[in-house]
Amino acid sequence: MAIANENLSSTDFERLRSLIYQEAGIRLTPEKKTMLEVRLRQRLRGLQLSSCTEYCNFLFGAGSMDHELVHLIDAVTTNKTDFFREPDHFDFLASSALDEIYARLGPGRELLAWSAGCSTGEEPYTLAMVLNEYAENKPGFRFHILATDICTKVLDKARMGVFTTEMARPVPLPLRKKYFMFSRDRTSTLMRIVPELRARIEFRRVNLMDAEYGLTEIPQIIFCRNVIIYFDRPTQAKLLQNLVRNLAPGGFFFAGHSESLQNMNLPLESVGPVVYRKHP
Repeated sequence: MAIANENLSSTDFERLRSLIYQEAGIRLTPEKKTMLEVRLRQRLRGLQLSSCTEYCNFLFGAGSMDHELVHLIDAVTTNKTDFFREPDHFDFLASSALDEIYARLGPGRELLAWSAGCSTGEEPYTLAMVLNEYAENKPGFRFHILATDICTKVLDKARMGVFTTEMARPVPLPLRKKYFMFSRDRTSTLMRIVPELRARIEFRRVNLMDAEYGLTEIPQIIFCRNVIIYFDRPTQAKLLQNLVRNLAPGGFFFAGHSESLQNMNLPLESVGPVVYRKHP
């Protein structure tokens, strides 16, 4: 069915952006109206709907919301990440934080690191490389990683662990050789994370706006970087308070370099560039 040449009306845009803010905490300014319309086009084709108005009628109609809301959120999320992005965080982790956590946990207890807003997986796979390198020199050190995102499309891609050679370029060459499998096809630019590392990571859909995250263990490390920039200040405060509540006492919280945690009334102390330790 062809999509009619109909713009997203102001009324429908207000309905959609109110719903998106309520459910995902993402605030769409009026300037984002065209962006939302463009991103909805693919969904209209998938549902064989002819207009944005028809889509809104479908979304807000009886029995559609629970299933379709996931696809709507997928359409509006922005996903940008890289291996070893903001590398000083991983340097701090390897040189300082892990020794402190290891001393506190002792051998035998497993460390949980949470990558909140993991996008296509580069961050949790980087974490896995750093933690595995550390584990090789620390008897009894064990770890696993929870990687979450609200977008199901990026989670599906992240689980595969397949990247191009260009995407993997920030990974130091020794780690690239150690933790990636190369295609037998010499013309292929695709590489895949080795299964031993993939097995350390659980990918799961989590909405950070939820009151409870369904965690069965307490993370010692939370990476939530370049996520809260998409929220307004009240939403940032609410989200951060909930995240830090789920962090172990003495655990480490890593935020993005462009993000500020000032005046958030959080039980954290600064220990590095946007790196914080939770008060014991």
